[in-house]
Amino acid sequence: MEYPELELALPGPVRDRGVKAILSGEKTALTGLPELYERAGEAVPEAGQRFCVVDSQGDPAATIELVEVRIVPVKEIDEEYVRAEGRGYADVSEWIADHRALFQSDPVSEYLGRTPRFDDDTLVVAQHFRLVRAAGGPASTRADSIA
Repeated sequence: MEYPELELALPGPVRDRGVKAILSGEKTALTGLPELYERAGEAVPEAGQRFCVVDSQGDPAATIELVEVRIVPVKEIDEEYVRAEGRGYADVSEWIADHRALFQSDPVSEYLGRTPRFDDDTLVVAQHFRLVRAAGGPASTRADSIA
């Protein structure tokens, strides 16, 4: 069965590190902006949905299943969530700086037609997931692998 594709960040080193962190189990959370889904004409994902994570070449790398999806203001992101992002952030402020840079980058601004606001009150889609299968690997039997 095919699942919708999920691209982490932009192709390149950041995406490659994110895919590697998913495959190693270090990354069990990801963040989006509601307006990116709106611009794409897509609904905000829901728990239970599965996605095919693609690498920088667009090849399938893993299948993940969302286990929790919340729309929260940035100020509600906590240390536990930051750790689940699996990118080695030192603290919430480093997570905020990294996500501000991503969501206010030229490619995102061009896609949206404007530079999005990113401050304490900005709503983000905070998603926890479990790895179902690495590309070419066996399906996970762990039903409890949430962050």
